[in-house]
Amino acid sequence: MKVKIGGYPDYQYWLDRLFGWNPKQKISVRIDDHDTWSMDHTLAPIILPMLIQLKDTKHGAPNVDPKDVPQELRPTAKWKKAYEGDGTTDPKFFDRWDWIMDEMIWAFEQKCRDNWEDDYYGDYIEDQKNGPMAGSFEWIDHEGRAAHQERMSNGFRLFGRYYENLWD
Repeated sequence: MKVKIGGYPDYQYWLDRLFGWNPKQKISVRIDDHDTWSMDHTLAPIILPMLIQLKDTKHGAPNVDPKDVPQELRPTAKWKKAYEGDGTTDPKFFDRWDWIMDEMIWAFEQKCRDNWEDDYYGDYIEDQKNGPMAGSFEWIDHEGRAAHQERMSNGFRLFGRYYENLWD
């Protein structure tokens, strides 16, 4: 893959106003066959730093569905009514978006770690029933691994759900 994205022309406004000419941002993308073999792994190292930069430089936040955040970040009925009435935001409005951004960033960090599942595999342990060295096997924390995967999947779900809100 080779991607080159130029900056937005800073003279665009005047050229458009004076001559009706509207130059566009220059974008060049070349995709090789192997880039789509595991596209989720190909895109993760590109998306992750963009999410981190957006979180660090953002100047606003979209409206976040309360069902997408933990209970302690959800607005009260009073605040929901105020927002629907005149757009007044509650004290946790921006915290909700930060939480969503953190979950997306965490999910992509994990995707960039090819070996995150190793966190849930342990050393060989002894079979206590038959004594030392009898029937030793490698254990797997299935519940921990499933919870980790579920959180990753939720981060990717949030990325898809709020994709059009990834702006500054």
